[in-house]
Amino acid sequence: MRGEHSIDSHTDLYGVIGDPVRHSKSPIMLNKAFREAGVNGVYTAFHITPDKLGDFITGVRAMNIRGVNVTIPHKQHVMELIDEIDADALAIGAVNTIVNENGRLIGYNTDGIGYVRSLKEEAVASLGGKHIVVIGAGGASRGIVYALLKEKPARVTIANRTIEKAEQLARSLDCGGTEMHVEPNERLEPLCGEADLVINTTSIGMFPKVEEAPVRGSWMKPGAVASDLIYNPLKTTFLKEAEAQGCIVHSGLGMFIYQGAYAFEYWTGKPAPVDAMREIVLSALKQS
Repeated sequence: MRGEHSIDSHTDLYGVIGDPVRHSKSPIMLNKAFREAGVNGVYTAFHITPDKLGDFITGVRAMNIRGVNVTIPHKQHVMELIDEIDADALAIGAVNTIVNENGRLIGYNTDGIGYVRSLKEEAVASLGGKHIVVIGAGGASRGIVYALLKEKPARVTIANRTIEKAEQLARSLDCGGTEMHVEPNERLEPLCGEADLVINTTSIGMFPKVEEAPVRGSWMKPGAVASDLIYNPLKTTFLKEAEAQGCIVHSGLGMFIYQGAYAFEYWTGKPAPVDAMREIVLSALKQS
């Protein structure tokens, strides 16, 4: 049932935690999803500092909060505080979604699968045999590379300012039959020229520093895919330059929508109303 949404004594509570968290568009998106799907739930943002994380998890159990999204800086630490961790989240080393099943807290990671689903729907149907360059070796990169490797690309190169961090990330993942390389950022220009897909997992180019770019779009070959995890702005300087070079561009909006969609499905068992979720986030971004 769609339409008016009222809170009553049967309403389940959900939320996102982070430090900071007030910028999050997740409450707008998930409350819309609940209304569209006829779920009696309400979703809010909780500003939780690292020293209060343990208290919050105790509160989740005490108040029977049904589901939680976890964002920076809690994705690793929260793993020590919950009861069970999905195999993919364990391999990635980060949890961004918690499901409360009658007091048993189960952790998942929907970032990587959300990203790949979005990428395949919006930019490139298959990643098999592709040469991929990933810029950055932080927490976001980890989930992305893990999910990419399941798609059987020919080669994944992680480029990072600190080469040791990229090496650590590469060593920690099962590459299957994919070649895995690490390179310093100084090698990005020739790497981008060879790549079928270049992914920015860093915050370079995010609002308000929208004029910045991790690489020049002109370094890429026409027809390749330029992908950015940033969704504010929807089209970063990197993507604008790549588009002018004749590349296919892919923004971070889809990843944000789909990581939320997977969380919604874990919590409710219902298919997520993805179109409605996308529409309301786009509207909110235009107003911000």
